[in-house]
Amino acid sequence: MKDRFTDLAKAFLQTPPLWTRSQFGMEQFQLPEIDLSAVRPETFSSGMRLGHKMERIFLSLLKGQETYGLIGQNILVRRDKITLGEIDFLLRHIHEDRAVHVELTYKFYLVDTDISEPIYQLVGPNRKDMFFTKLDKLKEGQFSLPYSEEGTKVLEAMGLHPANLDQKVCFKAQLFIPYSAERVGIRPLNTRCVVGSWMRMEDFESPAFRDHEYYFPAKEEWVLNSYDTDSWMPYYDTLLELNLRMIKQHSTLVWMKKANGEFEKFFVVWW
Repeated sequence: MKDRFTDLAKAFLQTPPLWTRSQFGMEQFQLPEIDLSAVRPETFSSGMRLGHKMERIFLSLLKGQETYGLIGQNILVRRDKITLGEIDFLLRHIHEDRAVHVELTYKFYLVDTDISEPIYQLVGPNRKDMFFTKLDKLKEGQFSLPYSEEGTKVLEAMGLHPANLDQKVCFKAQLFIPYSAERVGIRPLNTRCVVGSWMRMEDFESPAFRDHEYYFPAKEEWVLNSYDTDSWMPYYDTLLELNLRMIKQHSTLVWMKKANGEFEKFFVVWW
């Protein structure tokens, strides 16, 4: 479990931000240099969602640096008994003595080039998770929360005021472009986020894939880039399993080990 935490923490740090500096009215939070040897490994409960694991990793990484201190995390804002929302992290910049509100997001998006505008091209593997809707939620929901009457009361109880609060996102992502696409323009998004491709079953059924081996990573392993497994499957076993998943309308991430020892990862989609 210790090694898995370390692998995930390294992968989190290696994942680039979806944009650099400031875009869409939101500035990216830059983690300072982290000393991983000073970070105590966390254990994850069975069934914990990947997003919650990323929050735990982010929190642990904060303990490996000396620039920011933690004021609070997962701070609920309520009206009577109704929860209006949650503030992911409140940090204090130790050297500048200022408070920072950070919203953390880690996503996997496929670039659908049938759509013209880059911010609308980014869709989740099953087309249920759209980048532009996440942007709206951040700007209209999470970032406005501290300025609501209820949010202001919560901050004041902690000795803070929204007028003196910096707001940033730590928005990391892995992007997958269409299979065989020669060039895909995603500006102003960060091209370093492109890590693989996506395809449909008819693409995977081509002879080009028959001589390689495959692995279906668990959701937790989606973050990784190490391809560390002994459970490689031959092509026809992989094809059979993929057909079953496509029937269930379940887009699937696949690791591929080529005959020459190279590795690739891609999504096969049902839609």
